[in-house]
Amino acid sequence: MKACVFQLQYSNDLSCSDELFEKRLKMLDECENDCDIIVLPEYSDVPCAVKTAEELAFYHNKYIDALLSKCSETAKRCDSLLFVNALSNVGGKLRNTTYAFGRDGVIIGKYYKTHISPSEMTMNVDFEYTRKTEATYILEVDGIRYAFLTCYDFYFYEAYAKIARNNVDIIIGCSLQRSDTHDSIETMCRFLAYKTNAYVLRSSVSFDENSNVCGASMIVSPEGKVLADMKGKFGKCTAEFSPHEKHLKPAGFGRGLAPHYEYIEEGRNPWQYRPAGSAICLDDNNMPYPRLCAHRGFNTIAPENSMPAFGAAVALGASEIEFDLWATKDRELVSLHDSTIDRVSDGSGYVWNYTYDELLQFDFGFKTSEKFKGLKIVKFEDILKKFSCHVIMNIHVKIWDVDFEDNMIDEIVKLIKKYDCEKHVYFMTSNDKILKILKRSVPQINICVGHDSARPYEIVNRAIEIGAQKVQFIKPYFNQEMIDKAHKNGIRCNIFWADDVLEAKQFLEMGIDTLLTNDYQNISYATGIK
Repeated sequence: MKACVFQLQYSNDLSCSDELFEKRLKMLDECENDCDIIVLPEYSDVPCAVKTAEELAFYHNKYIDALLSKCSETAKRCDSLLFVNALSNVGGKLRNTTYAFGRDGVIIGKYYKTHISPSEMTMNVDFEYTRKTEATYILEVDGIRYAFLTCYDFYFYEAYAKIARNNVDIIIGCSLQRSDTHDSIETMCRFLAYKTNAYVLRSSVSFDENSNVCGASMIVSPEGKVLADMKGKFGKCTAEFSPHEKHLKPAGFGRGLAPHYEYIEEGRNPWQYRPAGSAICLDDNNMPYPRLCAHRGFNTIAPENSMPAFGAAVALGASEIEFDLWATKDRELVSLHDSTIDRVSDGSGYVWNYTYDELLQFDFGFKTSEKFKGLKIVKFEDILKKFSCHVIMNIHVKIWDVDFEDNMIDEIVKLIKKYDCEKHVYFMTSNDKILKILKRSVPQINICVGHDSARPYEIVNRAIEIGAQKVQFIKPYFNQEMIDKAHKNGIRCNIFWADDVLEAKQFLEMGIDTLLTNDYQNISYATGIK
């Protein structure tokens, strides 16, 4: 098999667009008919670097038809597979798309870029589809399996193992990567090829033939050997290889040969890594509003602040759960609403007068139902261990409300960092002093200003002063003016609580962002929000 990878001339000067686009078409016309695969760069429909959404749309609309027509003609003339990246219109939005043309010039597949860069988002490139779980896109043609990475995708090494498990033969990489050096790009491509046991065909652009930044279109074998590399040159490079020829290595000392990724899979410990998988939800800054927050979990069907209550809410699709934290006598963080255990257990007294082991002697389930008899108090770490990044957590730290001398901020934050969910939690407390400490010490974790009975109608002003991301009203101590002022200052509004359907709908009409509810399923079905 012979592969041909293009490296197109690129410019910051938009006035060169017509000239550079014509060069692209001419290069396609000059393509020899002995290549089996032809690969063009990312944004082949936008020949120069644009800065605005309007410019991007303008050049896409101007060139896309001619580009796709020429690619179709070239694939057919050369009897080749041809891969080119350009924008496509999907549902009225422009989407970063790699088009795959068959040997007959007909489009046989489309790969939508998995990771949309921040700069693309500012230019209104569609990214909503990336928020959904999808299988790795694989295109199989004539028994050869193709996977795809586009530019920004190359940086997400956690995706490499998933590609490898799909037994891929060739990875098509349409890129720009305009700020990386040739050495950096080579390292990425060699690492990718070696990790996936696939050939990497990377096509990019070049600003300057003498620069060592950008460019580096290349072809790399599964053993990590560079078969061809354009460096900064304009034009194209070719290489011949057998796509089914794989790189096998000893799978550990004294063991037989196997692909590198198979050896790695034998010892994989996923719990040691960043949370990942189909259950992972968007973080607090990206999760859409309005939301429902299951107050103390789905506590109308299971004991409040318990794993069954949290699990039921998460299983039903809740965007958020809320729970309360107290510290035991031996400084263990546990989830409990009241300062005493009387209401929810067969014991009595303040939670801080017991060690954690002593609390385990009490039954925290039977008062809800005989079915939950024997349920034990739950630790904060157990909640994180099970639900980290599966749901947004509204954490009401009660020891801060009562201004405990030992505020355990360091211990609480350490646990959140341990389970890598800083962006999936936020702290709620009425203690402004603590909120200011949090704002300074852990600005990456969002904070929510809680109700202060001494000055209930000043909650929004307090949030503005502190720089908090949220407020949590308690009815009836709020009004439309407060909601509007909060939104004007970029502050989201929670309301505690809404168990009545008509009241919940009224709060949503007022602009409340998050409804805390004890009856998650009923309110979710009635309002249509999660």
